[in-house]
This record gives sequence, C-alpha cells and structure tokens, in this order.
Amino acid sequence: MIGIQPKLALCNFMEDVDALKDFALSGGFDGVDWTFTLEDLPRTPLQESILQDRISRLKPLEVRYHCAFREVDLGDVDAFRAAEARKILRDTCGLVSGLGGKYMTIHMGLGRDSMESLHWERTLNCLEDLVAYGRSHGVRVCLENLASGWSSRPELFERLIRKTGAGVTLDIGHAQVCPSVECQQYSFEDFVFPHERQVFNAHIYHEERNDSHVPPRTLKDVAPRLELLMEVPCDWWVLELREESSLMATRRIVEEFFDSRMSRVPTHEEAFTGLPLSVGGFS
Repeated sequence: MIGIQPKLALCNFMEDVDALKDFALSGGFDGVDWTFTLEDLPRTPLQESILQDRISRLKPLEVRYHCAFREVDLGDVDAFRAAEARKILRDTCGLVSGLGGKYMTIHMGLGRDSMESLHWERTLNCLEDLVAYGRSHGVRVCLENLASGWSSRPELFERLIRKTGAGVTLDIGHAQVCPSVECQQYSFEDFVFPHERQVFNAHIYHEERNDSHVPPRTLKDVAPRLELLMEVPCDWWVLELREESSLMATRRIVEEFFDSRMSRVPTHEEAFTGLPLSVGGFS
C-alpha cells in the first residue's frame, strides 16, 4: 500500500530560532522536533515566557516535543527519585500543553547502563498515569524505543505500549542496533506491527554508534525500514541529525525514497485491495 507522504521535521539544532525557521522553510521541512534537556527547561515565569516567544516565532512550522531527560525514570526503585521524575514529566507535559503542543516523546532508562535500578510494575503504573495526565491536557505522551534496556526489546516494548496506552516514537536507528535485532531474535517489524496504530512519530537516520547518529550512505541502508513505516499512519518523520551536511544528505535520500515510490507501479494486491502484505506480530 502506498501511504500518504509524511511531514518531514528537523531538530532544534540551531540556537537562533529565526535562522532555524529560515533553514527549515528553505529546505522544505514541515516542522521542528524541539528537544528539552533538564538544563534548559524554564524555571521561572519569565523563562517560560521567553520560550513561548521563541516557539511562536517558528510559525507556520509545526512543533512537537522531545524530552531528553537522562536518568529521569517514573519507575525508579528509589521512591523519592520516582516521585521527582513524575513531577518533572507532569510539569513538562503542562509546559508542552501551554505551548500548544500535541505530542511529547519520553524515554525509559535513558543514560543508564542497566535497568536494575528500575521497577517494572511501578514503571507500568506511573507511565499509564502520565499518559492519562497528558491526555487530560491535550498531549499525546509517546515512548521512544532505545538501543538498550527494556524499550530495546520488542516483546517488552509491546507490553509497555499495550498496558499503558502510550503512543510510540519509533527510532529506526535504535532499532537497527539493539541486541535483539542484531542477533536476529527479532526484526525491525516487531517494533512496528504489534501497535501500528500507535506510531505517531519516527526518528529517521541509519543507526546509532558510539552515541552518535550515523546518516545513511545510500537509499539501500534505510529503504526497507522506510517502506514499513509507510504502512502505518505515522505522519511525522524527524530527520534526527544535528549537523547540517548529514541532515541534508539524509533529506536527499528520503526524497529519493519518495520519488521511487511515486514512480513504482503498484502490485495487484496494492491496487485492488489497498491492503499491505501481512506481517507477523505478537499473539
């Protein structure tokens, strides 16, 4: 099935928002995926007002939000740290709502070498609570799959999404290098099709190596994963590279992918049923 072409977004990799807006519009981008860290969250009403002004200057670009909070986990075994994480994420959800945002991506286990300091049931309960809190504020809370930890394992990621109602931010570079895919126990499809209707955002690059995002060298590097993404109703692709030449090289490859789909003759099944080929998932 040939899906609807998604919006393409870039990260807020320039400090000057006017320059970022000009670059995005001249490059044909549709939006900005705005990353927060703990250090740059507004702490006062004045700082929040300044942030609101910066975001408003990005119009008409759409803006979605990405919380890169290291070791801020709802399921921390330390009750105090778990409560602190709950407050930070709820406050950020309120901030996103106040900025007019509709989507907020969070992580689980970001910055941790292992998941031993996290409690599974507490994680589920608190994530479900945050998802509900976001919904009450008009914000869809989405969980990103990481390259390691629980969210790097498709069978656990599926449970986290199904049991909490969270949306999915699908990082195709993390999925490419996670141990369960590299050893061929699972495949990329297993991150997608158990919850294809819940995939709202995608991060596009080739793979993550040494904490760096590597751009695709050719279309072949990413084409199979992009084809699968076109089978789900995800309309937001973030080209997640923060260096201009890598970003634009990836942009050219994505455009090549779109062009190749437009010129391709649909198969008999695509033309007459409009349905994708079945892909195995979880029972």
